[in-house]
Amino acid sequence: MNRISIPLRLLMAGTALAAFLLPCQADRVTIHVDQPGITLSPTFYGLMTEEINHSYDGGIYAELIRNRAFKDGDRPVGWSMTNAVNAAAEMAIDRTTGPSEALRQSLKWTVTAAAEDARAGLANEGYWGIPVLPNTEYHASFYAMTSNDFNSSIIISIESLDGSVIYAKAEIAGIKTPWAKYDATLSTGGATPTTDARLVISVGHPGTIWLDLVSLFPPTFNHRTNGNRVDLMNLLGEMKPSFLRLPGGNYVEGNTIATRYPWQKTLGDLANRPGHPGTWGYRSSDGLGLLEYLEWCEDLKMEPVLAVWAGYALGGEHVEPGPALQPYIDEALEEIEYVTGGGDTVWGARRIKDGHPNPFPLTYVEVGNEDEFDRSSSYNGRFSQFYDAIKKKYPNLQAIATAPVRSRTPDVIDDHYYRSARQMENDHHYDTQSRKGPKVFVGEWASREGDPTPTMNAALGDAAWLIDLERNSDLVIMEAYAPLLVNVNAGAKQWATDLIGYDALHSFGSPSYYVQSMFAKNHGARLLPVETEAVHDKPPAIFTPGGAIGVGTWNTRAEFKDLKVSHGGKVLFESNFTNGLTGWRRSGGQWSTENGILSQVGAGENFRATTGDRKWTDYTYTLKARRTGGAEGFLVLFHVVDRDDFIWFNVGGWNNTRTALEKSENGAKMEIGVAATNIVETGRWYDVKVDVQGQSIRCYLDGQLVCETTDKAPVPADPIFANATIDPGSGDIYIHLANVSDRARNVTFDLKGASTVNGDGLCLELNGEPNDVNTALEPTKVSPRQIPLNGLAASFQHNTPAHSVSVIKLNAK
Repeated sequence: MNRISIPLRLLMAGTALAAFLLPCQADRVTIHVDQPGITLSPTFYGLMTEEINHSYDGGIYAELIRNRAFKDGDRPVGWSMTNAVNAAAEMAIDRTTGPSEALRQSLKWTVTAAAEDARAGLANEGYWGIPVLPNTEYHASFYAMTSNDFNSSIIISIESLDGSVIYAKAEIAGIKTPWAKYDATLSTGGATPTTDARLVISVGHPGTIWLDLVSLFPPTFNHRTNGNRVDLMNLLGEMKPSFLRLPGGNYVEGNTIATRYPWQKTLGDLANRPGHPGTWGYRSSDGLGLLEYLEWCEDLKMEPVLAVWAGYALGGEHVEPGPALQPYIDEALEEIEYVTGGGDTVWGARRIKDGHPNPFPLTYVEVGNEDEFDRSSSYNGRFSQFYDAIKKKYPNLQAIATAPVRSRTPDVIDDHYYRSARQMENDHHYDTQSRKGPKVFVGEWASREGDPTPTMNAALGDAAWLIDLERNSDLVIMEAYAPLLVNVNAGAKQWATDLIGYDALHSFGSPSYYVQSMFAKNHGARLLPVETEAVHDKPPAIFTPGGAIGVGTWNTRAEFKDLKVSHGGKVLFESNFTNGLTGWRRSGGQWSTENGILSQVGAGENFRATTGDRKWTDYTYTLKARRTGGAEGFLVLFHVVDRDDFIWFNVGGWNNTRTALEKSENGAKMEIGVAATNIVETGRWYDVKVDVQGQSIRCYLDGQLVCETTDKAPVPADPIFANATIDPGSGDIYIHLANVSDRARNVTFDLKGASTVNGDGLCLELNGEPNDVNTALEPTKVSPRQIPLNGLAASFQHNTPAHSVSVIKLNAK
């Protein structure tokens, strides 16, 4: 998962035969039943996971206590005191003591006044609420140590936010020095489900108590200790995944080498797991460790795709190939051994000690993540060194490369795509790609429309894209949507458009989730040749590139001055901000003007300020820009049509490693043209010029041409997409169909070569308005319905609604 989207390859001609609306034409799908073709890859449908959007802590990992080990900051973040009127206490982080070497800091709670009827308390509201379920047992635990003068028991309870309702509680006596672990079971009665609850630890006697690793678990999937959240696991299980790419994308890399994914420190007792900084602005507890990932795979009957750290961190640090890289290769080999080794191996024995006697299956090892962003160009050498070592010790393992390499031929290469729905509908790249190179793993992809989860329109793009990938599954052997999970509470999300949403109590699949599960659960083993004749309802509109202008920042602070737009020698716009920000449209950030300079000093992503006429065409836009701080450079916007449709010159993007042009359509960005290696110095003014003439774009820094490309006319998407698979033994045929147009279509299906066709069949249908979304309150607003079919024959008609995705199941021989 990268913070800004990855280049999409130029789309190629597909199989649909386009025509404009004429009276004699109709939509037709011809399926050659007697000509079974390629095998649909048995590993095709899968999952990609990483710690983003509170996907692990506060998500699928069932722990309910936030900052349970008091490491999320200098203050006890997530904790508050709930003292009665006559009670008094203080709390602070103590960095001198803890229950283990991994947890050498704790919460020191000094209670100076308390009584049984005036208790001092500590409260934790979890990840946007503690979920209360009726007639449910919760497992609570914590490590504690007390001063010698403390002789009271502790009460641990789940209660309402105002303390007026106690849903469950337990009393724990005998707490003393030294550090020890204490456990309790909290049982709720017939409570009404709510997230307006907190965990409270209270005492009725003065003294000093040190606390660490405070934990609360609801029932978990398959009743695993330290396990996963039941409802989310059930949703994932409905997708029938064959694999899980773990432990994630950027999460593997870390922002620095020191903060890369520390798999060895995620093993064993929770008290021996120090946790580590994640890559999306918050810490990871590492309660979901390597073994828990593998057990997740075991529980859902899928195989791990193991990503190993390969010498590159997101902030730009890298390890040169050669002797310096060898320790990290050894680390990766040990990780593979933990997964697959027997009791006669060091790390296989460690896995057995950790509670899992049997090795896990493993076929694919991914070397790194998105290493094309390493501007040192070291991946070619790094991959070859990893490849040789892995193949020498594990010759049957398949090595996945994350960027093009020349030194070795990888078994598989990982492609990533984040685009608008229309762009996904128009991409037929794999139809014409050579079959002589590596196989392809589309390890991250999504039609990025909808926030925090996809719209129905995004689901249509996803369906068209999946149909294309399925048709090419002799080459594309695996695919996984990303990101997989998002906590929908305000402040929990880092990335818009995520497959499954949830809060502390609810979870729901998006329209795109249902596309995935419909297709994954309903397919045959072999692809059938399909020809699609689709009627276009209207000719493409005449395309004239143009739009307003603007500036922006992404995880940086910047200043801009001397803005000027000219056309044919005439000045259309010029500003030294004498009128402040009058006439400017702002989107996020902290913008101000002073002495002719426009400044943005807010911390965050995608802050923009735009102005001018959306009808401007063929102009030259000049300005001066400088970075004043932060991680990246600055953004220069042009061809701005609205909030979601524009082009920007991204100078020093991708953590100040590259400069490129990006086009946003319906809020989804794609790179256009070839990126450059220009980076941005802090405090230096740059002369920027953007020249747009017709479809031609040329961008300059300090008089040097940096990026140029063509702003091509959008290609109208085909209105329908279809493919078909068959189970040769039973004759069951599955037709995957997407109607992305805005009208119902009566499609004729011709089953060529079928001698007999069962008259009865079934249709699973998903449809809605393009902007429809599912939410925690309306989790199935857009969800599949079953429609019985009858009267089927070698040629039959089926009416598919506007904006719909269907799976038609029938039997023919």
